Amino acid sequence: MSLYDIPLKTLTGEPTSLADYRDRAVLIVNVASKCGLTPQYAGLEKLQQEYGERGFTVLGVPCNQFAGQEPGSADEIQTFCSTTYGVSFPLLEKTDVNGEARHPLYTELVQIADAEGEAGDVQWNFEKFLIGRDGRVTRFRPRTEPDAPEIVSAIEAQLA
Repeated sequence: MSLYDIPLKTLTGEPTSLADYRDRAVLIVNVASKCGLTPQYAGLEKLQQEYGERGFTVLGVPCNQFAGQEPGSADEIQTFCSTTYGVSFPLLEKTDVNGEARHPLYTELVQIADAEGEAGDVQWNFEKFLIGRDGRVTRFRPRTEPDAPEIVSAIEAQLA
């Protein structure tokens, strides 16, 4: 099964998959509302605004596995994201990214190594996976800001 075939659900419970984004570069990010890294939402939204019309999408994946930092319901998450950060990019349902209940999407993504050659579990909230239009995946760790040169150049390379 390819990444594009894995069943997903939107934050509102509607079925979807990455196939809906096959012709786009997609930055998948596990997000949380009550994390020290939560201000990264602003940078993610900036990427969405800057590159969205060129074939790029941020896809937020709320996750409550790291110190309970995403305790909200779907409605609470949506309200927080839209009112606090003006988030316009799609959000998926709250998902486990590690452990026995790890979503199949993350079962595949955690096999991808980061720039230091390390694969394995998601380290914390705001870990990022860029799926290129060519289907290749690039991994960025949580503390890598959305506007970091390595992320921006990877996105731009996919949109050239």
